Amino acid sequence: MTIKVALAGAGAFGIKHLDGIKNIPGVEVVSVIGRELDKTKEVAAKYGIAHVTTDLAESLKLKELDAVILCTPTQMHAAQALQCLRAGKHVQVEIPLCDKLADGQAVLDLQQKTGLVAMCGHTRRFNPSHQYVHRRIKKGEFRIQQMDVQTYFFRRSNMNALGQPRSWTDHLLWHHAAHTVDLFLHQTGSPVVKANALQGPIHPQLGIAMDMSIQLQAANGAICTLSLSFNNDGPLGTFFRYIGDSATYIARYDDLFNGKDEKIDVSRVDVSMNGIELQDREFFAAIREGREPNASVAQVLPCYQVLHRLEQQLN
Repeated sequence: MTIKVALAGAGAFGIKHLDGIKNIPGVEVVSVIGRELDKTKEVAAKYGIAHVTTDLAESLKLKELDAVILCTPTQMHAAQALQCLRAGKHVQVEIPLCDKLADGQAVLDLQQKTGLVAMCGHTRRFNPSHQYVHRRIKKGEFRIQQMDVQTYFFRRSNMNALGQPRSWTDHLLWHHAAHTVDLFLHQTGSPVVKANALQGPIHPQLGIAMDMSIQLQAANGAICTLSLSFNNDGPLGTFFRYIGDSATYIARYDDLFNGKDEKIDVSRVDVSMNGIELQDREFFAAIREGREPNASVAQVLPCYQVLHRLEQQLN
């Protein structure tokens, strides 16, 4: 059976999904939804996608459609995930699931009612680097004492990863911190019992904090220190240092190094070295097998509960 999927949001991240899906057998992208019709038609032509629209509701009416991947602005995620579930479609929503906890809870409630697959794009769970560490933890060979994480961008104006103007404002807490908070919960397998946050000055035009510091402690004693910035004019991206009882690991996206900065071969951890492709493979496998996926809405909701607590502190 070929799974027929629609992609909503044909920007920088949507294109990463289209590139990943090309490598996954038995999946066909049958519709693409974008804000600007002409730009969306260009993407559709490049990837051989027949149906193009600016309206998600139009794609949801396609009889053959099984599932939707949402790569739309953060503020639309929860409402569009609900729209897909109400239409009887499986849905994978890019991170973050929501920017208000109540909206994330509503998605979980509807998912449980429908029994459809609803998954969130917490890519760090799928990067081979983090999978390697997770397997060592599961085998009892490694225990996290501290995760030290830097999430750094240089983004003083509202531009996307392709250097194009954004139609929405990104957020350090609800988007970028979500990656690390969820990964800390996933890797420790232990709930967060303490959470503290500080933020720097609010940007006069963007209306968001450009710098943030977060501390977490899990019930098992492990701690996490996370520094985030849109002001960093230097190496960009997210860098994870796992300090444990038997080793130190440094993860840079799909690559992994030991504490002496020697590269660890993670090429055999999974069928691909591309975290986005592996995330999509899990989504389609869960649909085929009728099971809960890794990074299901149910599994990631505790992350958003922590973000909600942090936001209340900051406010």
